[in-house]
Amino acid sequence: MSAGRTPLPLANAPDWSSASLPSDGRRHAIQPADVHGRFQRARSLVYAALIALWAALPWLRVRGHPALFVDVDARALYLFGTTFNAQDTWLLFFLLTGIGFALVVATAVAGRVWCGWACPQTVFLEGVFRRVERWIEGPREERIRRNRGPWNAEKIARKVATHALYAIGAVIVAHIFLSYFASLPATLRMVRQRPSAHPEAFGWVLAMSAVFYLNFAWFREQLCVVLCPYGRLQSALLDKHSWVIGYDRRRGEPRGKKATAGAGDCVDCKRCVVVCPTGIDIRNGTQLECVACTACIDACDDIMGKLGRPRGLIRYDSEEGLAGRRRRLVRPRLVFYAALLVLGAVVALVAIRGRNDFEATLLRLPGEPFVVEGDEVREAVQLHLVNKRASEQRYRIDVEAEDAMRALVSIPTPRVSSLSDVRIPVFLSVSRHRFRSDLPFRIRISRDDGSGRPVVVSGMFLGPSG
Repeated sequence: MSAGRTPLPLANAPDWSSASLPSDGRRHAIQPADVHGRFQRARSLVYAALIALWAALPWLRVRGHPALFVDVDARALYLFGTTFNAQDTWLLFFLLTGIGFALVVATAVAGRVWCGWACPQTVFLEGVFRRVERWIEGPREERIRRNRGPWNAEKIARKVATHALYAIGAVIVAHIFLSYFASLPATLRMVRQRPSAHPEAFGWVLAMSAVFYLNFAWFREQLCVVLCPYGRLQSALLDKHSWVIGYDRRRGEPRGKKATAGAGDCVDCKRCVVVCPTGIDIRNGTQLECVACTACIDACDDIMGKLGRPRGLIRYDSEEGLAGRRRRLVRPRLVFYAALLVLGAVVALVAIRGRNDFEATLLRLPGEPFVVEGDEVREAVQLHLVNKRASEQRYRIDVEAEDAMRALVSIPTPRVSSLSDVRIPVFLSVSRHRFRSDLPFRIRISRDDGSGRPVVVSGMFLGPSG
């Protein structure tokens, strides 16, 4: 400790331990109070839109298929009219890294805006399950009083009703989640059948329902505080210019009642604490438990309005802004992050544009690579053709070879079903006296209607060495 600085008295020191997991190791159940305000109204609309979109995607059809569907049986992905098969798995690298870099940039600019506004954990917990709890068990004070009281008929009835709706909600969420992998018609068909008719799907739904129920009914904020690594990464992603939810200490301190002489605007009502879904005190500064839900902003603004004081004691701002200094949007960290994001987007765009909706591979047949019959050398190869489209396609196969070589394609215009493949034999021959060791050939595959880019595969004719 530096000389001349008086240590903070222990009795007045802030408690930096987790609100729901304090230093004594016991979990304290969080019962956030109801709060209303502009941010809560906006979040409710965002939550409703996200849940509606998530539930509607299996119903929405683009080019005859769900807008988003992972076909496990066919090992294919349908994404807003575009089809990807197992050969396109490498494109997931760009998707995952793109999401990661976008999250990094968003965090560096606006803190944990993802957690508070779009994370599925927050959306379903705050948008659905806490609403059920408040609807059946009442406001915070009533819930706390009932939980501390004896188990009577009213308490049992409310708890059973609450957890029954939790279980129903978890089952509904699990079935919608299943429809992203088993198709909506298949899911609806399986629901009407006995579990023994589809034990794998039934097992997955049962397991996912249990996970969702335990998470939203009991584990709740612990997923963000204990399991999610993103909260611990924010200290490395944020800087003093990042936009976070913070408390204006210059304006609020020292705390005191409304009529206290020399006191700041904070009356220490602790309204910002009781509305927090992770139970922290935002006045202690940025903390990993904060999910940027904005409940403390609306709560504090409400108190300031009642006291006739300006809003914004707790607000979206940067550390520099809260300290009364100018916030800089453009800074080296952001430029570096943005540059990586743009570079990745360009590379991904080039890779996706270079992707063809069918693939062809030249394969050698097992056994002898060639045969010599009289004055002729013969060779057979196999063309493996994969259709990545969601509909049947017809292709044209042409062999481009030197005049010395003759070629015969067994199926020159094959039809390939959606997301299927065929193997087409190609027979090559050349007169022995015209054979040489560097005799190349090329096979050109194109769609029969002439659309799209053709695919060309090449090989060398194999024959006797002498």
